[in-house]
Amino acid sequence: MNLIASKSQLRASFIRWALFFVPLILLLGFVSGELGSSDTAWFASLRKPAIFPPPALFGIAWSVLFVLIGLALAVVASAWGAHGRKLALALFMLHFVGTLAWTPVFFAAREMQIALYVLIYVVVSLFVVIVAFWKVRRFAAALLVPYLVWVSFAAVLNYEFINLNPGGGASGESGAVVRVEV
Repeated sequence: MNLIASKSQLRASFIRWALFFVPLILLLGFVSGELGSSDTAWFASLRKPAIFPPPALFGIAWSVLFVLIGLALAVVASAWGAHGRKLALALFMLHFVGTLAWTPVFFAAREMQIALYVLIYVVVSLFVVIVAFWKVRRFAAALLVPYLVWVSFAAVLNYEFINLNPGGGASGESGAVVRVEV
């Protein structure tokens, strides 16, 4: 059998990629979260859907998902010579821009409708990424399935926020609503 790299070399390659991608994805997620926060008077004023989970769950879920995403990327990146590797990584980068954009669009720009379109892009492009990862390493694709479930749930939640808050919620920087009766 003629091998290009030994198992220990492949394992070392994966570890190096994981040490790069996991912190990078966590950092990017943190920065995105800082660009738009749910800790605002505007968000507090919105009617919440019945399926809205406890706020603490979001930080926990995203942290776990970002670690899984980083590991999936490391699995694909360390698959040197695998057919479709570069394409899979490029598709992921195009996809992940949407994930990072959602928080600032929803919370900072307060554009719930545009945020829903962003999530639709995220779900569809993630499905494409999962297919591309599957062709490189099935395990990497499987690591992204919880992420797909979560962003699909997020899209439903975003849709419910729009339905419950057709006017977009409170307006103004303070989140106060001004009512004028004539």
